[in-house]
Amino acid sequence: MRTLAVVGGGAIGLAVAWRAAQAGWTVTNFDPAVGSGASWVAGGMLAPLSEGWPGEDRVLEFGAASLARWPDFAGRVEAATGVHVFVADQTLTVALDGADAADLRTVADWVGGRGNELHLLDRAGVRACEPALARTVRAGLLAPAEPAIDNRRLLDALRQACVAEGVEFRAESVAALDALPHDQIVLAAGAASAGLWPQLPVRPVKGEILRLRHRPGATPPPTRVIRARVHGRPVYLVPRADGIVVGATQYEAGFDTAVTVAGVRDLIADAEAVLPGIGEYELAEASAGSRPGTPDNLPLIGRLTDRIVAATGHGRNGMLAVPLTADAVLSVLDGTVLAAAEAADPQRFSAPRAPSLSSSAGGIR
Repeated sequence: MRTLAVVGGGAIGLAVAWRAAQAGWTVTNFDPAVGSGASWVAGGMLAPLSEGWPGEDRVLEFGAASLARWPDFAGRVEAATGVHVFVADQTLTVALDGADAADLRTVADWVGGRGNELHLLDRAGVRACEPALARTVRAGLLAPAEPAIDNRRLLDALRQACVAEGVEFRAESVAALDALPHDQIVLAAGAASAGLWPQLPVRPVKGEILRLRHRPGATPPPTRVIRARVHGRPVYLVPRADGIVVGATQYEAGFDTAVTVAGVRDLIADAEAVLPGIGEYELAEASAGSRPGTPDNLPLIGRLTDRIVAATGHGRNGMLAVPLTADAVLSVLDGTVLAAAEAADPQRFSAPRAPSLSSSAGGIR
C-alpha cells in the first residue's frame, strides 16, 4: 500500500490529501493547526484575468488553467460534502481616475487578445452592474468568468472530504522531512516551506484583511467581486453571505501577523472610496496572514527528490491555484508532469540539494 505524508493543512495541502486518498494513497496530514494560516486569511478571489499584465504570460496561463478547473473541482467538493463554495460569479475592476482607466484598457487588450472574455464598461455601465458604487468611478472592466469562493467554507469542506476518504490528521509540527517514513512526501507548508527545504525561494508576504458584517438598513453588499486601486493601493471587496471581505495590504514583513492600525485605516478608507455605504457595516474581524511568495509570482510544484514533492509558493493566488495544484501533484506522484503546470517546476531557479539529515530547522507553526 502506497503511503503519503502531506506537510501542511491549508487549502493546498487538504486538496492534495483528499485527491490522493481518492486515488488510493494512504494519506497522513501533518499540521498543528489545520485550516489556519494564509488559507484562513484570504478573500477567495479567482481572478487571474483581471490581474493580468503584459509580460506576465506564464502567470496568466497558469492562473487561467486553474480557473478552468474550478467548476469541476467545486462540483466534486459539493458532491462529497454538500457544501457550495461559490459566493460570486463575476469580477468587476473599477477605475477612479484617468490613469487607472487607461490601465483597464491595457489589461482588456492584452488579456482579451489571448482569447479571454473581458468587457470594458463606461460610467453608466458600471452603475448598471453595481449601482451602490461611488459616483466617482469612471470606468470598469468586467470579467464574466471570474467567480469567488468562501475560503473558510472551502477549508471546512475539504477537511470533511479528507475525513470521509480516511485521511489521518496529526496535529504535529514536522522538523525534518527526511524523518518521515512515508513512501512519498508533499511539502505544502506555505510560507514555512523554506524552513523545511531551505533551497526553495519562498518568503512570507504579510497581508491584512477585514471582514465586515452587513447591518440592517446598510447598503447591500455588491453581487460581484469589486477590485480597484485607491491612491495607488489595490483594494478588493468580496461578497459573503453575511457581508463583505475587504483586502488586502501587502508588506515584506517576515512572519509578523499583527494587524496594524495603519493597515485597518487604509483598507477602510479605500473600501469606502469605492463603496461609500460601507461605513454602516460592522467591523467583525481584522486579521493578517503570511502568504508564500516567490520571485516570479508562480508557485513551486514538482519534484525536489525521488521522495519529496513541492506544492507551495502560491502567493496571493492560493485559492485560485487549488485545483491545478492538486491535479499537478497527483500527476507527479504517478510519474508524469502535467503540461499546464510545467511553468511551476521548482527546478527553474536552481537544482535544490537535499538538506542535512540532521536538519531540524523550521518546523511548521
